[in-house]
Amino acid sequence: MIPMDTIEKGFSEILEKIEAYNKRKEELSREVAELDAELLGRMAADAAPLIHSMGLSMLQRGKKDLEGEIYDAMYFPERMFVLGKTDPVPYRPDDPEKTVESQYCVLSEDGTFFEIMYSANELIIDAYRNPLAPREVIDIYGYEIMFMLYRAMRDYLKDEAELVKALEKTLEYVFQEK
Repeated sequence: MIPMDTIEKGFSEILEKIEAYNKRKEELSREVAELDAELLGRMAADAAPLIHSMGLSMLQRGKKDLEGEIYDAMYFPERMFVLGKTDPVPYRPDDPEKTVESQYCVLSEDGTFFEIMYSANELIIDAYRNPLAPREVIDIYGYEIMFMLYRAMRDYLKDEAELVKALEKTLEYVFQEK
C-alpha cells in the first residue's frame, strides 16, 4: 500500500508544476501580445500579392431602386479580403451626418488594412474607407482577423492543390488516349 505522504508529496509537486506553467504561460502571452501587431503586419504583406487574384471587389457607391437593388455601382479600384465585421460606430469620420450601417475590416492588394463603413439612405449607398494600422485592427476586431487571414491562405492552398491534382489527371488522361 502507498503511504499517504507519498500521495500528498506527488500532489504538491503537480500543483507546483501547474503554477510554474501558468507563470510561463503568462510570460509567453505577454511576449506574444507585444509582437501580435508586428506579426499581423507581416502576414498582411505576405498575403497581399494574392489578393488581386482571389480578393473581392468592394462597393464604393451605388444607387438603390425601389426594391433596394443596387445599380450604377462603383467599386474601389483594388480588390480586398474581407476579414471581419464589428458593431458599427454611430457616424462616419468623414461626415457626422451619415450613420454607419455596417463596418468591415478588409485587407487591400497593397497590404494595407482598412475599415470600410457603409451608409445608406433611400436612394444611395456609399462607403468611407478608413486606413488602420495592424495594432488598431487587433484592438478593434481582435485576434479573429489574424485567424481569418490564416484560414483564407490555408483554404487557398487547399484549392490550389486540388486544382493541380485535377490538371495532372486531365493531362494523364489526354496523353493516355494518344
